[in-house]
Amino acid sequence: MPEWFEEWFGEEYLALYPHRDEEDAEHLVALLGRLIGWGDGWRVLDICCGPGRHARALDAAGLDVIGLDLSAALLRRARQVTDAPLVRADIRALPIRPRSMDAGLNLFTSFGYFETDAAHAEALAGMVGTVRRGGWFVLDFLNADLVASRIAEGDARVETSDGGTRLRRYRTPGGRHVVKEILLADGRRFQERVRLFRADELGAMLAQAGAVVRHCFGDYDGGPPHAGAPRALLVAEVS
Repeated sequence: MPEWFEEWFGEEYLALYPHRDEEDAEHLVALLGRLIGWGDGWRVLDICCGPGRHARALDAAGLDVIGLDLSAALLRRARQVTDAPLVRADIRALPIRPRSMDAGLNLFTSFGYFETDAAHAEALAGMVGTVRRGGWFVLDFLNADLVASRIAEGDARVETSDGGTRLRRYRTPGGRHVVKEILLADGRRFQERVRLFRADELGAMLAQAGAVVRHCFGDYDGGPPHAGAPRALLVAEVS
């Protein structure tokens, strides 16, 4: 049986989220450039690149970027905005030579999708393993504390879009996952399910994978992490 992320990130996803913030992508790439000091020709792997907005910004910054995603539909959309090489692959089996990248990026909550924490740790180790020693790995995740403050255990938030799509959000018993159930106007159903890792849990997994967190931010402007911050942005040096 396919996992939810193998079915959802297709044309239906693009129709529901037609616009993602290009300015956010440019802000994030600029912030990382100031921190990491990357330059022309750096090899950067954009893991789970989606429709290519970060790959485009990275390419514009003079980096040698490769975009990678499991979704053929998102890669087709990425091809419209970037000339960077694009690879279709699962992050649990990356077709990238170990230690061959100067930096690896996993952005916009493209993590936390698997059934077990062991599977997450293994996938993260594989991603970090593509980066050379002294290189950088960046993990951009949702702020679990903020999600927990907005969606109590056992409660559900239901929204209806202008097109008739119904969205139901809730946390699972124990609060370890946030789930979004999507009911399209034509009756088809999809689901998003994300493990609510806190920043310290992500940092511990990165350390286990051989990357030490050097910077942690709560937004793409470099603001500090706090309970109400929108993001958990970890910038780690690979050892």
